[in-house]
Amino acid sequence: MSGFRHVAMFRWAEGTTTGQQDEVAARLGELPGLLPEIREYSLGTNAGVNPGGYDFVVVADFADRDDYLVYRDHPSHRAVVEEYVAPIVAERAAIQYEL
Repeated sequence: MSGFRHVAMFRWAEGTTTGQQDEVAARLGELPGLLPEIREYSLGTNAGVNPGGYDFVVVADFADRDDYLVYRDHPSHRAVVEEYVAPIVAERAAIQYEL
């Protein structure tokens, strides 16, 4: 497989509710229907098998870097980040790489 992958991991702030976390997952889950540039999209909550992990992850695959940049900068994605993720995130780590 060739392409470009984006992985973002989040730790939620203390006091974040399950409802807020579910809302983030629901809003992010809508993005593949809005952005044809997304080839594959996976979201997940940490299974808690190992201590110290992040709480939530997004893995998104694109045909190339340019399609990733469309996703990154798209108003729908930006709105989810600003309205739902930013208010509850304590820590974020991300990486992008060629497949």
